[in-house]
Amino acid sequence: MRDITAKISSLRIATAQAILTVSPETILMIRENRVPKGDPLAVAKVAAVQGAKNTPQFIPYCHPVPLDFVGIEFELSDHQIKITATTKAIYKTGVEMEALTAASVAALNLYDMLKMVDEQMSIDSIRLLEKEGGKGDFKQPFASQLKAAVIVISDTVAAGKKTDRSGRFIVERLENEGLTVPHYRIVPDEPEAIQAAVREATQQELVDLVITTGGTGVSPRDQTPEALADLFERRLPGVEEAVRSYGQVRTPYAMLSRCMAGTIGKSIVLCLPGSTGGVQDSLDALFPAVLHTYKMLWGGGHDQPKTLVSSAASGEQDA
Repeated sequence: MRDITAKISSLRIATAQAILTVSPETILMIRENRVPKGDPLAVAKVAAVQGAKNTPQFIPYCHPVPLDFVGIEFELSDHQIKITATTKAIYKTGVEMEALTAASVAALNLYDMLKMVDEQMSIDSIRLLEKEGGKGDFKQPFASQLKAAVIVISDTVAAGKKTDRSGRFIVERLENEGLTVPHYRIVPDEPEAIQAAVREATQQELVDLVITTGGTGVSPRDQTPEALADLFERRLPGVEEAVRSYGQVRTPYAMLSRCMAGTIGKSIVLCLPGSTGGVQDSLDALFPAVLHTYKMLWGGGHDQPKTLVSSAASGEQDA
């Protein structure tokens, strides 16, 4: 099985279809309720629901998924029975195999109940029609337009006593998401140094995204939230909640984080923990969905991103 620990639960929907070819006489028998074994559609529907719920029993590498809905529809033509199966779940992995299993089981049950009256039947196709949900649906096609800055806030790293790992991890992750990262700095846990670095990134470098790492805990030198509170024009509390909520189910220490998020002009600023594990969890929680914010920041709506231009690309920034 694949490790889906880092994935976020989201609404997953899949629709699959199976087609059973039968004789016109068989279709007529179904319509007139003359099939010797009883109503094949009713039995096939129940069997399909059971099949969807037990998919991991048949497909070994499938994760057990808490299905919220299984819908089965039948469409009868002169010589075909078209079976459409729809599955839904709010979970970390998709439900296409559940939909395909449901459609397959329905077709097999129809075959079993009708074989005594139609020896020429055939299951002609089983295919996935569509699926929704998951990380792919939140990918932003304009990510390559975005410039980012990574600022490491640490007394020991700034003094050369420790090697930065978290900042480099962020750089690599952002580049994997398609962003360019031309700005990388290390500053000590001093409010003035933190503010200066963020101002330089947002007002001079004109980056779209600033991610700081470090200084969000409760030690005497953790001063990042206080340093940046006055710089934020608008807070993004939902982003902060997402980071803590994601981390809390993985380690109880996440409750101690004072991570922050907000906007400065047309730049998003994310203040993440200093530990590599905390950074990884935070990025898993936020990306790529957090990039949706730029559609609004650049003056567009939820459904019109492609012609928008980032502040970095245009060279413009709000005063």
